[in-house]
Amino acid sequence: MSTYTDTMRETARRLLQECKVELVIGFRRGSRPMMNEPCLVRKPEDADQLVWDSNCGINLANYLTNRKEKIGIFAKGCDSRNIVTHILENKVQRDQLTVIGVPCLGMIDKRKIAAATEGEILEVTENGDTITVKTAAGEKQFAKAEVMQQNCSVCTHRNPVIHDEMIADPVPEQTDVDPYADVAAIDAMDLEERWAYFDDLLDPCIRCYACRNACPLCYCPTCFVDESKPQWVGKGQDAMDVRTFHFLRAYHCAGRCTDCGACERACPVGINMRLLTKKLNKDCKELYDWEAGLSLDKRPALDSYQANDPENFIK
Repeated sequence: MSTYTDTMRETARRLLQECKVELVIGFRRGSRPMMNEPCLVRKPEDADQLVWDSNCGINLANYLTNRKEKIGIFAKGCDSRNIVTHILENKVQRDQLTVIGVPCLGMIDKRKIAAATEGEILEVTENGDTITVKTAAGEKQFAKAEVMQQNCSVCTHRNPVIHDEMIADPVPEQTDVDPYADVAAIDAMDLEERWAYFDDLLDPCIRCYACRNACPLCYCPTCFVDESKPQWVGKGQDAMDVRTFHFLRAYHCAGRCTDCGACERACPVGINMRLLTKKLNKDCKELYDWEAGLSLDKRPALDSYQANDPENFIK
């Protein structure tokens, strides 16, 4: 995917020169390896700062909310699905956007690489399916599949679902993966086991709200955890307050989550809170045959009511 960079720069420069957009949202190199950062390009001459490789995991749809300009945005599969949700929920208008589709082969997990190497990571380069990591202790190579983000390894929508232009030809979709295998394993636990599992999962949480801030779905004017009149949840580290935050945030994403992995990627202590939204995704698929962000013509599962909706889960 690193070969996309030149085409992206040319595309952004052309759109700005032709005044088709007022800004282009993409990625530039960060100050540290594996930390590419979102950037807003407003001038054609600044397009050369744009880059693309397997370190562009942040969901760029997060930077569209309530903007009024004409915008060009580079969108991989999960980004494009969140753009669809933004449009359906009136957070941005379709005619504002020039969606530049980016076929995606997955993003690498910086934590996996850090755990498998010694010393400070100085440089990470990508050549096809090989990731080369240079550290103070030497050089090490990985197959990309070994260090890919877990959500990317089971992604079944690698290509953008909406686009006005494409950077490259579509890539093959994965058809031999079970996106809900980890959820099924938790479903198989008894209630006490499951409660203990989530207690352990959420125990490291420091309530920094990085998951909420990174999520392209969390755009309430005031989050329920910040309300003071009434106060729905405490601000401390009480276990019940921590669980309440994560469980309620997950429910707010029900039928909307695209499993982009932004929450897990942003978490400074590495909590896999994706398991909560992934369970709700599985339920929406089984109960309503619904996957978020695939069509501009259908309302989200919990925003649409039919006489034949299943009711067997109501107790």
